[in-house]
Amino acid sequence: MGLAVPPATGAWRDGDPAGGRRWFALPGPLALEAGGALPGGRLAYETWGTLAADRSNAVLVLHALTGDSHLAGPAGAGHPTAGWWDELVGPGRALDTDRWFVVAPNVLGGCQGSTGPSAPAPDGRPWGGRFPFLTQRDQVAAEARLADALGVQRWALVVGGSMGGMRALEWAVTHPHRVGALLVLATAAAASAEQIAHASAQLQAIRTDPGWHGGDYHHLPPGAGPHHGLGLARRLAQITYRSEPELAGRFGRAPQPGEHPWHGGRFAVESYLDHHAAKLAHRFDAGSYVVLNEAMNAHDLGRGRGGTAAALRRVTAPALVAAVDSDRLYPPAQQAELAAHLPHADALRTIASPHGHDGFLLETAQVAALIAELLPPRE
Repeated sequence: MGLAVPPATGAWRDGDPAGGRRWFALPGPLALEAGGALPGGRLAYETWGTLAADRSNAVLVLHALTGDSHLAGPAGAGHPTAGWWDELVGPGRALDTDRWFVVAPNVLGGCQGSTGPSAPAPDGRPWGGRFPFLTQRDQVAAEARLADALGVQRWALVVGGSMGGMRALEWAVTHPHRVGALLVLATAAAASAEQIAHASAQLQAIRTDPGWHGGDYHHLPPGAGPHHGLGLARRLAQITYRSEPELAGRFGRAPQPGEHPWHGGRFAVESYLDHHAAKLAHRFDAGSYVVLNEAMNAHDLGRGRGGTAAALRRVTAPALVAAVDSDRLYPPAQQAELAAHLPHADALRTIASPHGHDGFLLETAQVAALIAELLPPRE
């Protein structure tokens, strides 16, 4: 059975079940790198484990583009999907909640409880197309205020992959004294021309959807809004997230069962893309997709810091950088650059996976082993 007619936005909205979320209200305006300020706002976040009396056991986990604060736990009221790294969090796991206090915020600009285009602006209406341009540094500045509110002056570990890896790097460069260890996976020091091009095609798909209305569609009924454009953006992205050998092995040229491509039907791989497009339209906001992709395109650690190598020399924490061997979106050469310039990084690590870029999410046993190198288990 297919999904119902998509809503105008799949964002979490006030009045929806809170699930495991907590909220932190930003104390006053947040100055933005592109100019101006965000006049207040909030971050949704979730926690697991207990913060030690000396606040030395906090771990910050940063999600990728369409992730959220629901790092671990089942799907349920308030959470349309299960935790995206569930196998890593809990008693006896890599992020052992008997030992570590794990914090996962929904990124500023996101749509699962944090302030973004779907959230109310000061006038009570959704921000929509009025939402300001954000950079990764702005998002980390908001997360630093959350850390202050939690009383965490230094994270034992900051970890993230893909877009989350960008923010993890910004944390370590901007606040080196607040990062005790660093793990970044399948990410880069700066967005490449090809990565910007991929994102640009996705943004055009959304902005040319008749339901976009300049970003002001959040009041529209189900079936309206830019869900066709968001779905196309997801299809384009999904191809880059997986590897060609995996797609060939899973789908080949087979038709979708019960359909024939010569007579209006689909190939099985087309059905796969349609499935992911429909899922995202029900759980994500097109405006957030635009804002976060623009922030990823703006990512450049070396901007205003004398270049990438000079920026990375600011990092004082022991670090591990991992590449996914089949990643064609963030190829291993980008992670090799990071490992070469981080002063306290071990040799580049490789996650073996047939799944392409998504391998950093799926190969949890290999990720767990990397975490254990930086957070060794209690003896």
